[in-house]
Amino acid sequence: MIVLKATQDKVLAVLQSVSGIVERRHTLPILANVLIRKTGNALQFTTSDLEIQIRTTAELGGDTGDFTTTVGARKLIDILKTMPADQTVSLENSQTKLILKGGKSRFTLQTLPAEDFPLVQEAASFGPAFSVPQKTLKTLLSQVSFAMAVQDIRYYLNGILFVAEGKTLSLVATDGHRLAFASAELDMEVPKQEVILPRKTVLELQRLLSDADGAIEMRFANNQAKFGFGGMEFVTKLVEGKFPDYNRVIPRNHHNVITLGRAPLLASLQRTAIMTSEKFKGVRLNIEPGSLRVASSNAEQEEAVDELDIDYGGDSIEIGFNVTYLIDVLANMGQDMVRMELADGNSSVVFGIPDDTHFKYVVMPMRI
Repeated sequence: MIVLKATQDKVLAVLQSVSGIVERRHTLPILANVLIRKTGNALQFTTSDLEIQIRTTAELGGDTGDFTTTVGARKLIDILKTMPADQTVSLENSQTKLILKGGKSRFTLQTLPAEDFPLVQEAASFGPAFSVPQKTLKTLLSQVSFAMAVQDIRYYLNGILFVAEGKTLSLVATDGHRLAFASAELDMEVPKQEVILPRKTVLELQRLLSDADGAIEMRFANNQAKFGFGGMEFVTKLVEGKFPDYNRVIPRNHHNVITLGRAPLLASLQRTAIMTSEKFKGVRLNIEPGSLRVASSNAEQEEAVDELDIDYGGDSIEIGFNVTYLIDVLANMGQDMVRMELADGNSSVVFGIPDDTHFKYVVMPMRI
């Protein structure tokens, strides 16, 4: 039976869309496989790592009829990548093997039974569905994901908090030293729902979401989230735990405000960062009426000083930061101008976008 027959680029695109979560080495060998389920002309491809499951449906010609099997996902992709994009390839079923043909090439691949593939058990009840454009969610994720913790023992920090309430979707990430908040408007009113998406899920969503106008539909359960977009269904486990109260972390009353060009500030920080050491990434900001001076030094007594002219008439402030935390936020903002709100040299600073309350980034100062 010919399971599928289509050009290399179509088959490869479908397989790559589901294979991001597949681990090459796994305690369960079948998790290295993709589950292929054929019903008539419709083909369904499913992958899982027991915590995330991705499924996509595609029309890729072949014989009509029903059939299911599992085959090594990475191996299939690696073979397809070596073939021309416009070459017609076919997958044929032969007892416990799948035969991949393309041009004068032929590959015989081992399969494992479909009934052994561990599908994720979906939650019994999900909250109401709501949606935003894919592009919107992709932007929100890029505005906060860099602030996620990496392998923190406070496991609830290794991910992003999603809060849907009323007509607003808010995303929050923090690693304890800095916090990023971004929000967007929903097209419908929803009751309050809060979930923490794991880091791997966040990175996979960023990889899969497109800049197209199509919507992504979201549904949350107690221990699971479900996303639907572009013919794909994405189910993930959630991180359990209580996320910090981000509203208490964001200062509201800083009276010293500077609005300046994002690119010049980023370039200045990147220059001075060269003179910081691997262990100590500290830079000093000296803010005076009319000027912002950025300075750094290292154990070899080398130093860098850079100065920017600014439109500012507030207090004189000297404050230290981990320069990586500042570069991260500026590199992930797309706007021309950035707004800095400060109280003094010992309080956290708020970065934002002028005349826009949908994004805030709070960073703690460090002693230098």
